[in-house]
Amino acid sequence: MVVEDGSPKSPEAKLGLEVEDLWDIQEPQLSPTEKLNACFESIPVSEFPQASSSQVIEIKSDASLGEAVQLLSQNKILSAPVVDVDAPEDASWLDRYLGIVEFAGIVVWILHQSEKKAGLEGIDAAEVFAKALQESTGPAVAAAASGMSSPRYRSSQPGSPKTDGNFFESLTSSDFYKNTKVKDISGSFRWAPFLALQPSNSFLTMLLLLSKYRMKSIPVVDLGDRKIDNIITQAAVIHMLEECADLQWFKSWGSKKLHELGLPYMKNNRIIKVDEDEPVLQAFRIMQEKGVGGVPVVASGGNKAVGNISIRDIQFLLIAPEIYKDYRSITAKNFLTAVKNYLEENKKESPLMSSMITCKKDDTLKDVIMKLDSMKIHRIYVVDGEGNLEGLITLRDIISKIVHEPRGYFGDFFDGILPIPQTSRV
Repeated sequence: MVVEDGSPKSPEAKLGLEVEDLWDIQEPQLSPTEKLNACFESIPVSEFPQASSSQVIEIKSDASLGEAVQLLSQNKILSAPVVDVDAPEDASWLDRYLGIVEFAGIVVWILHQSEKKAGLEGIDAAEVFAKALQESTGPAVAAAASGMSSPRYRSSQPGSPKTDGNFFESLTSSDFYKNTKVKDISGSFRWAPFLALQPSNSFLTMLLLLSKYRMKSIPVVDLGDRKIDNIITQAAVIHMLEECADLQWFKSWGSKKLHELGLPYMKNNRIIKVDEDEPVLQAFRIMQEKGVGGVPVVASGGNKAVGNISIRDIQFLLIAPEIYKDYRSITAKNFLTAVKNYLEENKKESPLMSSMITCKKDDTLKDVIMKLDSMKIHRIYVVDGEGNLEGLITLRDIISKIVHEPRGYFGDFFDGILPIPQTSRV
């Protein structure tokens, strides 16, 4: 996007013009994807604009889990690097950081620690979680953790314990929650401490990691300063693309309709859904078990989506637990209603404030990028004329459409990086 005098309006638009200049000098026989590959390989990640806050948000290792949730929520971010408070001042970046904590990791850690405490295998994770919590929160809270408060469960299990919307007030006031430090959940981090780029690495490397290699965000580390200079997220890349929508290199694929690009990759029969009457904890359990960042909430007995719950929405169970006290059980539907009311009353912005964000197969990729960026969401659902789900498009799907990995491109890039824990997700 440029202003009237032709100068770039934003750092992202300036970057887009640099890509445009590189695009114009590429060999004419190259395909659009090959041209973009060559352009992005020529630009170092040090040129990627800094996050809007101009300062990387970090969390100290001795912060409580509650403090970490508040910090992530206040800054509207999904994750943050964890600084080891016990590391010496001259420590390398590998020793300075413990890893990256994220909302997904918080869910993973709770279930993982519950299973480890029980020392049992083959038991439902939420049931074990309930047992681990029972000492400090009581049997009613424990029942809720395993979903036993849902109408569906109670009807199939006569006499099972009932619970109400006080569950999360009890949870967040428990010693189990208060005494947990961020450093205690290091086992749920994705890498040890994390996979990072150096400023000299290319845009192509960064884009491939954010798409083919399924990373949500990538820190850029200055080896000289031994600190994180920037954190590049999938959402930041989508914002850059939105700012470049009027440039020729973008139009080469942005003007195409979704079905012409083979989107959506994920069709309706593969979308993981939750029924509006299911416990909201079941939605987060599914996200953790399936490694997805969100799930659509569908009307009972149908395929029409009535809302979406993302992994980051678990913050609303922890920062505002009092808003559910009027509900006998916190179903997915009740959760969406309570959070929307809370956001309206407190004049806060969130994707949950909007109705289900959808698109059609005949929409262009540019249309979808504009929606994703303006609404600050990470996924959009493809629906038919009657609102029934037909597919799902994520930020990763879009980024994967503009680059491809050349044979042997990464070489030994991943050598020395510890494998992703089975209990985590990227």
